[in-house]
Amino acid sequence: MHRFGRLAAAVALAATAATTIVACGDGGGGDGSEAKTLKLWHYESANSAMGIAWDRAIQIFKDEHPGVEVQFERKAFEQIQQNAGMIINSSEGPDIMEYNKGNATAGLLSSQGLLTDLSAEADKRGWAGKLSPSLQTTARYDDKGVMGSGNWYGVPNYGEYVTVYYNKDLFDKYGVKVPTTMAEMTAAMDTFVDKGVTPLGMGGAEYPAGQLFYQLALAKADRQFVNNYELYKNPVDFKADPLKYGAETFADWVRKGYVAKDSASLKAEDMGTAFISGKAPMIVSGSWWYGRFKAEMKANWDSFLFPGNTLQAGSSGNLWVVPQTSKAKSLAYDFIDITLRPEIQDLIGNNGGVPVAGDPSKITDPKDRKLIENFNTVSAQDGLAFYPDWPVPGYYDVLVSGFQSLINGSKSPDQVLDSIAKPYQDGVKEITGK
Repeated sequence: MHRFGRLAAAVALAATAATTIVACGDGGGGDGSEAKTLKLWHYESANSAMGIAWDRAIQIFKDEHPGVEVQFERKAFEQIQQNAGMIINSSEGPDIMEYNKGNATAGLLSSQGLLTDLSAEADKRGWAGKLSPSLQTTARYDDKGVMGSGNWYGVPNYGEYVTVYYNKDLFDKYGVKVPTTMAEMTAAMDTFVDKGVTPLGMGGAEYPAGQLFYQLALAKADRQFVNNYELYKNPVDFKADPLKYGAETFADWVRKGYVAKDSASLKAEDMGTAFISGKAPMIVSGSWWYGRFKAEMKANWDSFLFPGNTLQAGSSGNLWVVPQTSKAKSLAYDFIDITLRPEIQDLIGNNGGVPVAGDPSKITDPKDRKLIENFNTVSAQDGLAFYPDWPVPGYYDVLVSGFQSLINGSKSPDQVLDSIAKPYQDGVKEITGK
């Protein structure tokens, strides 16, 4: 949302780990050319591919800017997701920040005049040449905050997509083969259920439920649906396929025991740790988990694309944005530049991430190469379908609430579709006037 939001952590007031890398100085003004401090925020875990790569980028920046102090703070995803507008419009905000891409997030802030227009820098520094047109979709927003055209308000330096992670040891134990079709997927899950094992880990209190719903809907979708839903090309009927199919199939999977009803109250972290500990045979979630699983998972594991789908939830990664209030804009642009260098791109790829400008021949681990190859497969067939919570501001919470109700059985698929349709339609009308 990253991803129905990425790496969702603690809500709003979650504790913040702060680190300061010192080289000297005090603040500056204007475009930041005289600034002596760069305040940088992101929400990647320290052992994730991006966390590792950006630590290295900070070190390179420090080496190349010996008169500048870098004040780095690692924030919780939800903390920034819920408070970004207030944060960056204050004197306490950062000079550069990782932020969620999409109409409801970066698009909204850009339309409110809170983000710096990076178009001139994108041309000057060649960023456009390093990013394919599909990856540029989330970097550019029009005056209404709708992605895909207009000025640059953010720069991604990695890609991401939703995939299926599976525990190879559990698959072998129960004689389950990796599915390549939806029929094989349901047969695999039936096998686990027959053995008393819940096949799919889930975190209904955060983004994973919405991602599963969207993946199911995309099984019946085409590019026109994605353009209608995400870019408002035409009205969307929530009572027809593919959304109807997504909600009904999700409810059916809960009824069949593929998804545990008590997972409605679990967070993404709970889902991830259940998979890491070997309790869940599969989870449907994003490539941003890959580096962590690689570092922490003891069981044999791997991944496969959601069976049968041409379209997959995914996009560029989150964006580096520069608040309009930044006092060190020139330094912020320099840092963005560093994150697109081959050294940093290859570091992302060799730690389980998906670089946007890396050299595949430099990726040494076969599992890492597979992650990148699968992303390239999806991207090459125009299969990146973005995320379900992107279209309108506040939709993340709407979807979380809706699919919690579907998991715990308090609402029918029809009722859930009603509950998510009106906020979508009201939001689109507010943005477009139609």
